[in-house]
Amino acid sequence: MNLHFIFDLAKRDITEKYSGSTLGAIWNFIYPLVNIFIFTVIFANLMGSRLPGSSSTYSYGFYLTAGIIPWTAFSNTLLRTSTVFLDKKYIISKVKVNLSSFPLFIAISESITFFVTMGIFLILLVISGYGVSRTILLVPLLYLIQQMFAYGLGFLISIFVVFIRDLKEMINIVLQFWFWFTPIVYLYDVLPEFAKKILVLNPAFAFIHGYQSIFIYKEFPDLEILMYLALTACVILFISYFIFRKLEKDIRECI
Repeated sequence: MNLHFIFDLAKRDITEKYSGSTLGAIWNFIYPLVNIFIFTVIFANLMGSRLPGSSSTYSYGFYLTAGIIPWTAFSNTLLRTSTVFLDKKYIISKVKVNLSSFPLFIAISESITFFVTMGIFLILLVISGYGVSRTILLVPLLYLIQQMFAYGLGFLISIFVVFIRDLKEMINIVLQFWFWFTPIVYLYDVLPEFAKKILVLNPAFAFIHGYQSIFIYKEFPDLEILMYLALTACVILFISYFIFRKLEKDIRECI
């Protein structure tokens, strides 16, 4: 696997998306910042939303932001990885490259955006007086597990998208439902017991609730459920590479 090639693709992914514009790659970070502003100002001040048990004006806005930032990284990684072979077919058809390199550059590109946005969110938490705790030290581990799952699942889907093009549209629909099946906009604690039991089966709940625990409740996330997610991610990655090796030749021919 050519690491230089992967990082070069990641660099181009960040810079070429808005090539020709005055601000260029900065637009990659402006959109997430606009979302943070909307969540913290609109929901907090104009709508007067509050988290139960919290006196902070910005508590609900921060709750939304703590979920939206990782969800954006997760969904973008999954969605873009699932179509990467089709999106980069102009390179694959002309240059002899390792196909497994392509999904990795997306994970790297989305990770850069994630950590820059998360860094700004941390500054906002400190400035507002909401503060952070030592639990933020677990964010890199939480993010690694999240992206392993997103990368593995996206890689697996990308293999079949080459042969079944309709999957590309279906994944968009699935992510829409998945978002609302994950406690990002609403609170997990207000759900009835039967809904909580179902929600625990949602893989995204594991890491989203982890971020909310760290940033909003300043508690350690549930490490047991994260271990299950990490194990699931490893299994999916193994299956993905196994199937990929079996079908790599067919993938090149179909592209």
